Amino acid sequence: MRQARCSMWAAAVAAALVLAMGGCQERRESVGGNGQPATQQETTQAERAPTPESPQAGQTQQTSQETQVAQAPQEQPKPAGNPVVVMETSEGTIRIELYPDKAPITVANFLQYVDAKFYDGTIFHRVIPTFMVQGGGFTPDMQQKATLAQIKNEAANGLKNDRGTIAMARTRVVDSATTQFFINVTNNDFLNYRAPTPDAFGYCVFGTVTEGMDVVDRIKTVRTGYVRGMEDVPLTPVVIKSVRRAE
Repeated sequence: MRQARCSMWAAAVAAALVLAMGGCQERRESVGGNGQPATQQETTQAERAPTPESPQAGQTQQTSQETQVAQAPQEQPKPAGNPVVVMETSEGTIRIELYPDKAPITVANFLQYVDAKFYDGTIFHRVIPTFMVQGGGFTPDMQQKATLAQIKNEAANGLKNDRGTIAMARTRVVDSATTQFFINVTNNDFLNYRAPTPDAFGYCVFGTVTEGMDVVDRIKTVRTGYVRGMEDVPLTPVVIKSVRRAE
């Protein structure tokens, strides 16, 4: 019983580290937070993106993130149903259904980056086989991409961080997510919304993998190590070749 409790505690700590990873010049948004950069071992498994206060040299941080949604011509109405994106990776194809009714701000933000082809050529930069796979902010040479403004955390939408769901990574600041996301490879209940407080707000789920979970499971088994001072980085880059809206 004691061993089981220790294991659960260790898993929770590892997850928190994954969700809140941060640094002075690089912010690996964690599957646990997105605010002031945490120490490398406190960074959660969700994102490494430059903070608005300290973008990387030569990169410009946008001050506004108002998503403009173009209206489709009347002769070409948008199909009914939830939007779906197709993520082509070096390990295979992942198909993801998004939930704009549950997380409208998050989905609009994600699709804005998709339409801008922001994710093309980025990598899954943090992989923990018993927790999640995180990507969407770094290039294969571990350069962090500049992002738009941070968005409101919609974790209190009733969706759970169950296996196969996709959620936004952030720092310890509740409303700090930008581009980095993670796919849960197990049920991570401790990441769910519990209360409107910084420590219990949780991570916003905004979609589910509908095809390609076998690809995610391959990604979670890749060999990882320390790269540029950050842990759990795949030693052979797992590249996100493209992310597009499904036709």
